[in-house]
Amino acid sequence: GSGGFRKRKHDNFPHGQRREEKENVNPSSTLMMSFKSFQMELDTRHDKYERLVKVSRDITIESKRTIFLLHRFTSAPNKEEILNESEVKLDAVRRKIKQVAQELVGEDMYQFHRAISPGLQEYVEAVSFQYFIKTRSLISVEEINKQLIFTEEDREETTNMTSSSHDKQPHTWSLKVTPVDYLLGVADLTGELMRLCISSVGNGDIDTPFELSQFLRQIYDGFTFIGNTGPYEVSKKLYTLKQSLAKVENACYTLKVRGSEIPKHMLADVFSSKTDLIDQEESL
Repeated sequence: GSGGFRKRKHDNFPHGQRREEKENVNPSSTLMMSFKSFQMELDTRHDKYERLVKVSRDITIESKRTIFLLHRFTSAPNKEEILNESEVKLDAVRRKIKQVAQELVGEDMYQFHRAISPGLQEYVEAVSFQYFIKTRSLISVEEINKQLIFTEEDREETTNMTSSSHDKQPHTWSLKVTPVDYLLGVADLTGELMRLCISSVGNGDIDTPFELSQFLRQIYDGFTFIGNTGPYEVSKKLYTLKQSLAKVENACYTLKVRGSEIPKHMLADVFSSKTDLIDQEESL
C-alpha cells in the first residue's frame, strides 16, 4: 500500500520448501511418464524436420545446377547431349525427393511443408524449364507428380531413417507437389525464360524471343486471373513476372523495329542497354 513491490505468491514459501517439493516428485508417476513421451515425440519430430531441411537444400542446389546447364542449350553445338545430361541431373534430384517421400510415410505433409517447399519450387522450375526447351509448352502439375512416384526397385540407399515406422514401408512412395509450390515454381521459370531470351538474341536467334513473348504473356494472364485471391507469395512474385515480360517484349520491339539495321552480334548489347533502362524506370 506504500508503493513498494508486490510479492509474488510463491515468495511466501521458503526456498527450502520449494526444493523439497522438487525432490519429492516421483519420476515414475503417470504425469511424468506422459511428459517424457511428449518430449520424445517432439524431439523425433524436430529431428525429422531438420533432416528434411537438409535434403531440401540438396534438392535446391542440384536443381539450380540443372538450370545452369540448360542455359548452355542455345550455344551448345550438341544440344541433345545437354538435354541428356540434364535428365541425368533431374533423376538425381528425384532420388533426393524419394528420401523426402520416405521420411513422410505416415506423416501429414503439411506439418513439414515449410521444410521442403523451397526445394520443391526449385525442382518445378528446373523440370518446367527443361520441358519448355523440349516442347515449347508448360508442363502440368499432374505430369510433375507422375514423375514423383517411386518404387522399391529404385536402388537408392537412404540414410538417417530413425523412425520405427520405416520398417513397415509400402512398396511404393509418392510425393505430390502442392498447387502453391507449382505456381511459385512457374513464376520463377519466367525469370529463366527472360535469360534464355537474352542468350538467344546474343546467338543471333531472332525467332525464340517472339515465342517467349507470347508464352510469357499467357502465363502473366493466367496469374492475373488469380490476383489477390491466391497466396501472398504468388501475388508478391507477380511484379517480378511483369518485369520479365516487359524485358522480353522490349527485345521483340527492338528486333522488329531495328533488327534489320543492327548487326546480329550487336543485338545483345542493344538489348542489355534497354533492359538496364527498364530497371532504372521501375526503381524510380
